[in-house]
Amino acid sequence: MKAVTLREIKQELNTLSTQEIQELCLRLSRFKKENKELLTYLLFESHNESGYIESVKSYVDEEFELINRDSYFYIRKSTRKILRNIKKYIRYSQNKETEVELLLYFCQKLKGFSPSINRSVQLQNMYNRQLLLSKKIISKLHEDLQYDFNAILEDL
Repeated sequence: MKAVTLREIKQELNTLSTQEIQELCLRLSRFKKENKELLTYLLFESHNESGYIESVKSYVDEEFELINRDSYFYIRKSTRKILRNIKKYIRYSQNKETEVELLLYFCQKLKGFSPSINRSVQLQNMYNRQLLLSKKIISKLHEDLQYDFNAILEDL
């Protein structure tokens, strides 16, 4: 089966009643965890972006506490998982300020991590890539936000 274009989906949704759209959304949420997470964000958390950011930060804190510190292999694997989930939460929000704040928070946690990331080239590269991405996004924000985020960036 070939998927139709987004335009065709939009036209078809315009012909449906609200009850039918609601049933489609519920059915869609049953198939993938990401669909359900996106619906959760859109329905419950999109109106309170700061609360959403705090919940993601608490998730990051919990995950960094659970990292197996026996070897750098496990540390790299766990940090990649954390970063992958952060990127997923950023995709849900589609807000540049949220993206920068979460990426900088990840960098802060990674920099303060013990054992030091300086002993692993891969972890250093991951850290540097996220800093560069943050700088790139910061340059597109409003001047006041740029100043605030650049101050955080200087600390890193």
